[in-house]
Amino acid sequence: MGRIVALIILLIPGVIAGYGIKLMRDMLFGILQKPFPFLWTQFITGLFLLILGLGFIGGFILHRDRKRNKVQKRFDKEKTQ
Repeated sequence: MGRIVALIILLIPGVIAGYGIKLMRDMLFGILQKPFPFLWTQFITGLFLLILGLGFIGGFILHRDRKRNKVQKRFDKEKTQ
């Protein structure tokens, strides 16, 4: 059950990142999507969605690997206790 929840948690940001790539690709081909008045706003929004989605996925994987002690020393949290 935990793996299914983890898959769903990772699926939503993956779709968001994919939509960001689509928006940026459409801007390069000059296709303006409905809610955006200018191509440059469409590109900036797509870039933001891509960074947001990939950042969440990367943070999720880093958190999981830290919990299982599978990261290098430089990524390990220092304990100040």
